[in-house]
Amino acid sequence: MKRKPQIIIGIILIVIFVLLAVAAPLLAHNDPNATDLALKNAPPSAEYPLGCDQMGRCELSRLIYGARYSLGLSIPVLIILSSLSLFIGCYSSYKGGIVDEIMRLICDIFMAFPLIVIAMSLVSAVDNSVASIIIAIGISMTTWFLRMVRSYAKTECGKEYIEAARISGASNFRIVTRHLIPNVLPQFIVYFTTGIATAIMSVSSFAFLGVGLIAGTPEWGAMLNEARNSVYSNPGLIIYPGICLIVCCAGFNLLGEGLRDAIGKEDEISAS
Repeated sequence: MKRKPQIIIGIILIVIFVLLAVAAPLLAHNDPNATDLALKNAPPSAEYPLGCDQMGRCELSRLIYGARYSLGLSIPVLIILSSLSLFIGCYSSYKGGIVDEIMRLICDIFMAFPLIVIAMSLVSAVDNSVASIIIAIGISMTTWFLRMVRSYAKTECGKEYIEAARISGASNFRIVTRHLIPNVLPQFIVYFTTGIATAIMSVSSFAFLGVGLIAGTPEWGAMLNEARNSVYSNPGLIIYPGICLIVCCAGFNLLGEGLRDAIGKEDEISAS
């Protein structure tokens, strides 16, 4: 990690945004939803360091609380779904046969539809709620995780240590959990890290389109949507949430790319 500065930078950026999300009530001195039309598009001041938006709400407080929605809707969902995908993908790859074919077919079907189409369909079928975003992200990201895990697990299943474990009498569950998953896990962590950035962008994209979150929610994508009419009168309302999105996603991508390079070099050393 010391030889990979992008890993250090990524970790620092991630820690900053996680702290913002966790300590939002302590760091935000103003209510992010409190409106005061007398402060409409107010310039920066001691009370409002980044000024106020078109509804007289504190821009800085809304940016801080925006980290809660972006990270809070992305990380917990991905942790649960990716863990299931890791086990299911490894098990189906090891088991093979009809189980693996069914899993591949399900992934191909859902991967054929863009994420936004799935989200819009859920909103039309269920309702316009946060649950629609979570389900849409869950369906889309789970299929990608399954395909990735399946491809790596297929490679591992052909190696000698899996055959040795099978000959020694180890059960299928033990082979998958004690041998296959640990060897797929490094590549999986890289994919998971970059997947968080994708999920954050997806949440903000939905919010920008008015899907899932109610109007006025202090979320970066929703803030971008609300600031479209103020692009000339108050451009900071677009610049600030855009910077937050870029920097936050960059942190996870830098960490993922750094880990990928580190794992690749370690594999080269092991092979030599």
